Amino acid sequence: MEDVLGEAILDFYHGHKKHKLWIHNTYGPKEEMPVAVYFRDAVAMPEMERRALQLCKGKVLDVGCGAGSHSLLLQQMGLDVTSIDISAKAVEVARHRGVHKCFQADVFNFRHTKFDTLLLLMNGIGLTSNLDGLSRFLHHAKTLVKKRGQLLFDSSDVAYLYTGGAKPTGRYYGEITYRYEYKKKTTDPFSWLYVDAQTLTEVATAAGWHTQVVMEDDYDQYLARLTQADS
Repeated sequence: MEDVLGEAILDFYHGHKKHKLWIHNTYGPKEEMPVAVYFRDAVAMPEMERRALQLCKGKVLDVGCGAGSHSLLLQQMGLDVTSIDISAKAVEVARHRGVHKCFQADVFNFRHTKFDTLLLLMNGIGLTSNLDGLSRFLHHAKTLVKKRGQLLFDSSDVAYLYTGGAKPTGRYYGEITYRYEYKKKTTDPFSWLYVDAQTLTEVATAAGWHTQVVMEDDYDQYLARLTQADS
């Protein structure tokens, strides 16, 4: 799939901000995705993301690092951070911004020494696409996390999208199909997962993880911390 998001991030980094990044969805009109969100400092980040960074410990794997904003803050905190993203252009930007260990990689194929923390922010757990993918990821994560390590990620309950209407049948309602559009280039449709806390707990328990909801906000978003059930 064409690296539309990475191109938008690279252009923004070089000061080329003429074009807008759009995201098409299955529940309404297309929406603008402000590229500046990938370049926020700690002050501009929401409280939930700052809380997740505070909870990070030891060796950290920042999954879906984008332009590297979270990784840079973790480096400033003195943590040993490895950052990965499937976008080669995003990785290029993160390296230019000062992320020390940044690689183009798919987390499902990533093999490395084990980490104390796996971090997936800005609903990074959505990369699992659906509930089956979430289960597969949680099993794979055990190969990446130390026995007493942790997973940290945010997600949200998107039931509000169906207020006044029926939820979809044949799939979990938080499995949303998107397409990015930038400079008249459009990606193929891809599935992104938003999982409510109760469903997450059920899937995580079946995969051998204990779920703690660290914090919630007024917009049905929450921060989860997962630890291995037998640790």
